[in-house]
Amino acid sequence: MSKHYLLTFVAIFLSRLVMAQDPQFTQFYAAPQYLNPAFAGSALAPRITANYRNQWPAITNYVTTMVGVDHYIEKFNSGVGLLIMNDNQGQGNIQSTEIGLQYAYQFQVSESSFVRLGLQGSYVNRNINYFGLTFGDQYTDRGFIQNSVSGDAGLLGGSPRNKYLDFSTGGLFYSDWFWIGASAHHLNRPSQDFVVSSSGRLPMKGSIHAGLRIPLAGYTGLVDEMDREISFSPVIMYKFQGKYDQLDLGAYLTYSPITIGAYYRGIPFKKYNQTINNHDAVALLAGYRVDKFSIGYSYDATISTLGNSGGSHELSLSYIFEKPEGRRGGPKKRNRALPCPKF
Repeated sequence: MSKHYLLTFVAIFLSRLVMAQDPQFTQFYAAPQYLNPAFAGSALAPRITANYRNQWPAITNYVTTMVGVDHYIEKFNSGVGLLIMNDNQGQGNIQSTEIGLQYAYQFQVSESSFVRLGLQGSYVNRNINYFGLTFGDQYTDRGFIQNSVSGDAGLLGGSPRNKYLDFSTGGLFYSDWFWIGASAHHLNRPSQDFVVSSSGRLPMKGSIHAGLRIPLAGYTGLVDEMDREISFSPVIMYKFQGKYDQLDLGAYLTYSPITIGAYYRGIPFKKYNQTINNHDAVALLAGYRVDKFSIGYSYDATISTLGNSGGSHELSLSYIFEKPEGRRGGPKKRNRALPCPKF
């Protein structure tokens, strides 16, 4: 029990001193609006997504929940989106709530390829709840004592808040069988500090993500292959924030309505410290899609020196509504949905 409280305290204390880094999702294509604002409206129909991630439950709770709503306006070749995210660290002692508005514009560059450019503006409310914590000087040879020198000194008095605006951008280039995108978050480098400090500015986060969709129908020899989607999708994402970076390598196999996938996260040939390896996790994923509804589950097995953290559990939900009827008359626009996996 004391280890749990100590880890929680350390995480909260360090949040005053170091630059924080963003939450991440293993199923990043099931959280498209969080990955890149250029994905807003990419389903070419009204869409709602929901994501839940519980990271390292055996140590302390890092729980992130998110809901996204987006829609494509064909008349203006534009996508609009709303993103709401809540991130809780250490039994909710550090909480961040973000509300973001997104806009993306899509245009055709060849017979079968398109470009999407997106912008996002967010309002973030971040706070710390110090109450209910215990400290090292409350644990003695006689056990737990109520009084705390740290608490009496007022080291953690109050519940400070920080509210700020945050801006992001991104782009996508895609065709029927491939996609490549890039995004940049925290362009204005807002301050996350609860005290006045120039070192508390959030570093810009960047990512490059790409993949292929390889149809397998006609090659598997299965009798019903023409009645369902059968495809293989290798994917890659490189992301960086501050002095840290990370690489996700994975692949999906879809035999509708089932999708399975596997990921490796880390950069094994790069070390920030000679005594610490740069392996993070190996993830397994399973998804089910029927009509316009999708559900996915993934588990991250920790392979870093963090040890028995309990891994990470992630759940995603998505529903795409019927596409609204377009205007009658006039030439029909040619649009293609992104070929990337839904999980």
